[in-house]
Amino acid sequence: IGIIGQSFPFTSTANPKRFTEGWSFGLRHETLQEYVNELREKKKVDCVVVLSHDGFSVDQELAKKVKGVDFILSGHTHDPSPEPIVVNDTVILIAGSHGKYVGRLDIDIKKGKVKDYSFKLMPVASNLIPADKAGDDLIAKWYKPYDKELNEVLGKTKNLLYKRDTFYSTFDALIGQAIQAEMKSDIVFTPGYRWGTTVLPNGDITKDNVYEMTAITYPEVYTFELKGAKIANLMEDIADNVFNSNPLYQQGGDMSRLTGASYSIKIDAKAGKRISDFKIGGKPIDLKKTYKVSSWGGNLQNAGENLEKKKIRPVYEVVSDYIRAKKVIDIPLKSNVKVLDFDCGCPQKGAKC
Repeated sequence: IGIIGQSFPFTSTANPKRFTEGWSFGLRHETLQEYVNELREKKKVDCVVVLSHDGFSVDQELAKKVKGVDFILSGHTHDPSPEPIVVNDTVILIAGSHGKYVGRLDIDIKKGKVKDYSFKLMPVASNLIPADKAGDDLIAKWYKPYDKELNEVLGKTKNLLYKRDTFYSTFDALIGQAIQAEMKSDIVFTPGYRWGTTVLPNGDITKDNVYEMTAITYPEVYTFELKGAKIANLMEDIADNVFNSNPLYQQGGDMSRLTGASYSIKIDAKAGKRISDFKIGGKPIDLKKTYKVSSWGGNLQNAGENLEKKKIRPVYEVVSDYIRAKKVIDIPLKSNVKVLDFDCGCPQKGAKC
């Protein structure tokens, strides 16, 4: 079996430049085809597997352009797919994220070719599967020096604090509120990341919960100025990165979450025409006005002016201080984004689009 690794093609634009100096990234299906040919013709492998971080939809397009790949083990978009998707004889599999599932692929190879296969997506039900003692002991060993810090109870939450959604999530709203309260900004941009443990209603919020949602290698919160016109253009660019009809131009993330603002979106509209009814502070966005903006987890500060350097702090410290001060967190389930051309998919009880 020959295995080819495929990294996220937008790595250099999605991360600070200091992490990717001297490296370049791209989809490069022509180069991938060369590697497939090398494995087939020179190495004489019986099966070619691509281990990909492109994203589920991008890999489906990739399979249309590259011949000779038997299986793509997809990632990046965190999708769980119980059944494989087959494109031009390439079988594409994805098994979710964060240990929620184990994907098992069995391959039957005869006379140098894949004759058959089977795939199972197995949920990891922690209340049904006994914990592995050796694994538990290893985790406890490495956590022990940090137990006091990680187990600090910062406060409680009245409602569900969750992370994953396309436009809005309650933990992101909490992060945005914390940043806005400290930085006194008009609008806060929070990246649409997809990780972190859900905190149940009436549950304790620990420092570990905050780290799970925010602890990245570039956690700094930046505060700066942007013109309304630039904010409007940025939102259209972000929407196109997420919803471009050609998966090869999708960067695989969710929409940036906004605090202090609201808008409507038509997902299937043309690029530059998706966002409407954009309001900041409850008022229609003024394209000529200069707004105070805070952001973290990206490069947005590079587009702004008058960066407030003295206010730069790690986002997890900003959020932790906010929860400690508030003691009880009450984040509404109602989204600040209205989707005009699709059903919202929000929870049926207690939430409105």
